[in-house]
Amino acid sequence: QVQLVESGGGLVQAGGSLRLSCAVSGRTFSSYCMGWFRQAPGKEREFVAAIRWSGGFYADSVKGRFAISRVNAKNTVYLQMNSLKPEDTAVYYCAAADTTVVVATTYEYEYWGQGTQVTVSS
Repeated sequence: QVQLVESGGGLVQAGGSLRLSCAVSGRTFSSYCMGWFRQAPGKEREFVAAIRWSGGFYADSVKGRFAISRVNAKNTVYLQMNSLKPEDTAVYYCAAADTTVVVATTYEYEYWGQGTQVTVSS
C-alpha cells in the first residue's frame, strides 16, 4: 500500500512563495511518476506538474513560476511555488502513478494524498 502525505500549505500574499512537500511510504518510490494537482471550490481537479526521472512537466498556467522536484532517497516530492497569484488558491494534491512516462491526467494516477490548502490573498 502506498500512502502520500502533503505538507507546506498555508496563507500567503500575492507575489509570495510556498514550498509543498509530499512524503511517500513504500519502497518503490523511485519507480513512480509523481504529480501535483489542485482543486479550487466549484471547479474540477486540474493538473499542475509532474516528474518521472528528472525535469518537470507543467500546466501552462504555472509554467515559469512553479518547479517540481524529487529526492528518491527521501521518498519525497516537492512543489516550489513562486510569484503566487490569487487564482492559485486551491487544495493541492500529491499523486503517484506506476508508469515509466510522465502522465498528466487524474485517471492515470492510482494513489492520492489528502491534500493541503493553499490560499493566496490579493
